[in-house]
Amino acid sequence: MKAARWGWRILAALYATTFLVTLFLAYTGNLPPQFSQIPYYDKIGHVVLYGVAAYLGHRVLGYRRVNLLTIAVPLFPLLFAIGTVTEELLQTFSPNRTLDAIDLIASFCGITLGYWLSERGR
Repeated sequence: MKAARWGWRILAALYATTFLVTLFLAYTGNLPPQFSQIPYYDKIGHVVLYGVAAYLGHRVLGYRRVNLLTIAVPLFPLLFAIGTVTEELLQTFSPNRTLDAIDLIASFCGITLGYWLSERGR
């Protein structure tokens, strides 16, 4: 395997760790309070966090696609979108999180942007 491919995998693993730590901090109500000083930080965070994840995931999986009926759908963005909906629904069980349709839309915008940037840089 090429060294560049390993580099992308290592970067993706580091980012996945950062993403999961951020989720953990959000679920436990321990996000830094300075974030709230940034207008719409939550929505911006969804776009950026999910966009970077989609970009890296799509690259690491080699731009793989899966056929759904007659449409070739990018594999990582599809799986990540399913995980995003699941995670958003699970927020109803957390005292520190709330189910928010705008968050879901911002997450999907990030996934779409990350996918688009990954395809563009192909």
